[in-house]
Amino acid sequence: MGKSEQKALQIENSNAAGIDIGDTEHWVAVEPDRDNEPVRKFGTFTEDLVAIAKWLEKCGITTVAMESTGVYWIQLYLLLEEKGFEVFLVNAKHVKNVTGRKADDTDSQWIQRLHSYGLLNNSFQPEGEIRELRDYARQRKQLVQGAAREIQHMQKAMEQMNIKLHTVISDLTGVSGRRIVEAILAGNRNADYLAGLVDPRVKASQEEIIKSLTGYWRKEYLFALKQANDLYKYYNDKIIECDEEIEKALQGLIKEDIPSQEDVKKKVKKSRQKNHPSFNMSYYLEGIFGVDVTEIYGISSLTGLEILSETGCDMTKWKTYKHFVSWLGLAPNNKKSGGKLISSHIPKKKNRAGQAFRTAAASLTKSRNELGDFYRRIRSKAGPKQAVVATARKIAIIWYNMILKQEKFNPIGYDDYNEQYKQKKIKYLMKQLKQFGISPQQLTEVS
Repeated sequence: MGKSEQKALQIENSNAAGIDIGDTEHWVAVEPDRDNEPVRKFGTFTEDLVAIAKWLEKCGITTVAMESTGVYWIQLYLLLEEKGFEVFLVNAKHVKNVTGRKADDTDSQWIQRLHSYGLLNNSFQPEGEIRELRDYARQRKQLVQGAAREIQHMQKAMEQMNIKLHTVISDLTGVSGRRIVEAILAGNRNADYLAGLVDPRVKASQEEIIKSLTGYWRKEYLFALKQANDLYKYYNDKIIECDEEIEKALQGLIKEDIPSQEDVKKKVKKSRQKNHPSFNMSYYLEGIFGVDVTEIYGISSLTGLEILSETGCDMTKWKTYKHFVSWLGLAPNNKKSGGKLISSHIPKKKNRAGQAFRTAAASLTKSRNELGDFYRRIRSKAGPKQAVVATARKIAIIWYNMILKQEKFNPIGYDDYNEQYKQKKIKYLMKQLKQFGISPQQLTEVS
């Protein structure tokens, strides 16, 4: 490209500021003509954040760019947004400073310079109501993980006492498991009595159950079992409290022109799975999105909540589904040089919504539907990791189109999908034969 064809960089954001975020101090930079001291250091207390906003207003700043450093940016971001500033939250990788200029004050100037030329991309941030829901959903997930750890501690304590309950009962937190644990902690040690607490539907014989409940009742292990059980119940209580806040947040997002919960209950829905909220999550999701996303293969109501809390319900934030799956980290990062493809690895992104789609894809391993069949086909060619990503991408595209176009999930059917794949395979093989100059009639003659 000649010099005459090159387009010089032009100032796009003349009222731009850059902020280098830190734990104990924030560096803020504006254009040199806006203040005698264009780069200033502020503290991170609330009064310091207010002072930053006032100084930026005084300098005539309308748009601000800052790095997404840890959680230190959150309160300043919210404050500036509340004050009416256009706030760009940018990936730290996109504003790396040049060699030899690593200092906080120059970082803020570099961010300001890039932002003034319009070279920074704003990271996606959902609306305030969705952010509130996101915090509740993330808190709930941490509580569920905490409860899962205590289940493992209970299992360890029972194993140390040589109580082999896991060989006859698959879930220690089920009805039978909870009865037995509570009875043991209440002082019952008789294996015959404990075996009588097991649900009659358990397949193991009574003799096998009694053997599994005969062990060494050591004091220190009973103490560990009691503490783990108490913590498990504590976590469950906190999960219930969190569910109440989640339901309140969902009520604020739901549309008015939707069926009542009584009408929704008449629909045939999947049975409530473990760790799912007690309220009708599908009702709220359908009311918010306008379509029932839980009809998508692999998407449970809890997965739907997690994706909603991370992406919101406005799919127009992404230009196309390709932008959406790229943001989720489900599209290859193609690197080209000299017209050649150097690499196409999936970027390592800690995207919670993308992880939720991957979890949905992994649940389709044995499903008899077109997405399950697609997963198994890709797995046979490229392995399970690639199969999960490819299937998650398909699910994300279906999600995007359903919400954007307000369309119901309309799968083509397992048999029809297999027939379509068979026809594509035949067409591909015929093309291969044609390249080698072989006609189908010649193959028939040979056979």
